[in-house]
Amino acid sequence: MRQAGRIVSELLKLMEKEAKPGVKTITLDKIAEDFIRSQGALPAFKGYYGFPASICASVNEEVVHGIPGQKILKDGDVIGIDVGVKLDGYFSDAARTFGIGVVDAESRKLMEVTRAAMNEGIRQAVIGNHVSDISWAVQSYAEKNGLSVVRQYVGHGIGRNLHEDPQVPNFGKPHQGPKLVEGMALAIEPMLNLGTADVEVLKDGWTVVTKDGKRSGHFEQTIFVGKNQAEVVTA
Repeated sequence: MRQAGRIVSELLKLMEKEAKPGVKTITLDKIAEDFIRSQGALPAFKGYYGFPASICASVNEEVVHGIPGQKILKDGDVIGIDVGVKLDGYFSDAARTFGIGVVDAESRKLMEVTRAAMNEGIRQAVIGNHVSDISWAVQSYAEKNGLSVVRQYVGHGIGRNLHEDPQVPNFGKPHQGPKLVEGMALAIEPMLNLGTADVEVLKDGWTVVTKDGKRSGHFEQTIFVGKNQAEVVTA
């Protein structure tokens, strides 16, 4: 999982470099798949429940599961790129939201708060805490900073499968749900919106968008629960 996580991390750095004004999201997908396979790994998303691509590329009001295609990135856009890698039977999964060119202050805040909310959740991933301590940390930080928390989509366990138990919501009361034990592998992934938390799925059956058309941010890391602090596998 650490080796798969290194590939994911390096790929997201590559995506940040390649995601520029004038670039099509399908081009990013091709670059990503070529990179993953060059590392001796497999793109975990491609064919997963029929998903047609190696990355999810979610632009502006798209929350998650955006299908790469002919959409051309423009100056001022934000794009959430989510990618999973399978290596020797094990998975790692991460996401980042990037600004394209020069983005406005509201979008910068969206990205900064979403990343920070994820990190607040990761800080709770220690022995003796409960899953919902992660959830509460994400929600309280997000709402304190004026963002809404998407509730229909959540983080998850990960390991020999891309999605495993337990679910890791980004909302909830603390000290509930499964107890965290050392070495438990989780994907912590807040999806936060500038406007309403309400979302809907487009006719393609995959792309999730905000109902009010306002922008969404998505950050994710795969982590191992630790004694004093979590190990971030996809750092």
